[in-house]
Amino acid sequence: MLRDLRAPEGGFFSALDADSEGVEGKFYVWTVGELRDVLGADADAAIAWFGATESGNFVDPHHPPQPDDPGLNVLEDRGPRPDPETAARVRERLREVREERVWPGLDDKRLAAWNALAISALADAGAVLARADYVDAARGAAAFVLDRMRDADGRLLRTFNAGEARLGAYLEDHAFLLEALLHLYEATFEPRWFTEARALADELIARFADPERGGFFSTASDAEALVARRKDLEDAPIPAGGSSAALGLLRLAALTGDHRYEAAAEGQLQLLHELAVKHPGAFGHLLQALDERLGPRREIAVVGPPAQRAALVDVVRAKLRPGVVLAGGDTADAAVPLLEGREGVDGMAAAYVCEGFACRRPVTTPEALRELLDETP
Repeated sequence: MLRDLRAPEGGFFSALDADSEGVEGKFYVWTVGELRDVLGADADAAIAWFGATESGNFVDPHHPPQPDDPGLNVLEDRGPRPDPETAARVRERLREVREERVWPGLDDKRLAAWNALAISALADAGAVLARADYVDAARGAAAFVLDRMRDADGRLLRTFNAGEARLGAYLEDHAFLLEALLHLYEATFEPRWFTEARALADELIARFADPERGGFFSTASDAEALVARRKDLEDAPIPAGGSSAALGLLRLAALTGDHRYEAAAEGQLQLLHELAVKHPGAFGHLLQALDERLGPRREIAVVGPPAQRAALVDVVRAKLRPGVVLAGGDTADAAVPLLEGREGVDGMAAAYVCEGFACRRPVTTPEALRELLDETP
């Protein structure tokens, strides 16, 4: 994604086509013979690793193979993986050869919603894997959306192409970006992203919430008038805007203590909680929001110089911790309510573990923080 879909301005293009030269998958698939020709001595190990076979695992539905055609393989990480040096050599050689093929067409428009999904993924992965390049890419995409995909009044726009942003953004654009900015704040502790997330949440509630029946409309109250304002409900193939709004607002409520956000999110949960548990495959993101609301929740504030607080932050990120939100800074920061009044202890970075903004005594060592987090809330 970073290599092939990142635009010069920092955002992400929408897609590469599935087909090239009129044949679906042609750019991506390999025959066993091609693998042997290209990889030489590494071929046997690579074929076993990728699960490639003479009969193949892929058929273009528009061009059925003839009896003598070699089988086409989508390469999968399914067999015994070679040693790291061999694996890296195989990947690089195949990439070099594939670069010489005719490329699929590029859909070069940028969508606010899809960029937001990329920002969330990159920020999370960058924080957990200590990959500064992922976090930098998330920053770049977020700055692009916020700086280049808004109108003169500061309202979010949906699409960008040929140097121009157009079309009023929908619920999913706002909701996905809300989640993304919170993920990016938690990955960087840079107040800009938190401040932008809170402003976006206020706009989302004002323009998309249904105060009478709960939940969120897909289009804004001031958008073009339609016969009916619908609510997209199912999380397939990507999260529904309402599900994302609920999860983002619940996490923002935990970071701010502002119950307005939680109340708006609960409207979506009340609409769908009975249906979601009966059909979980269609409501994965909503069920995450439901778990966020009903499960144990904790807020963690880490204050102190970056080098000192790093070990404490690493404890929080060491494993999946549902229901946990994380704020951090050099000192108490009024821009982030969870940090207000929090200070280091005796010149050392400190971590505060809180539930509903009621905090335990601050701790200064990774061991003490790990012990607190491993307790059942």
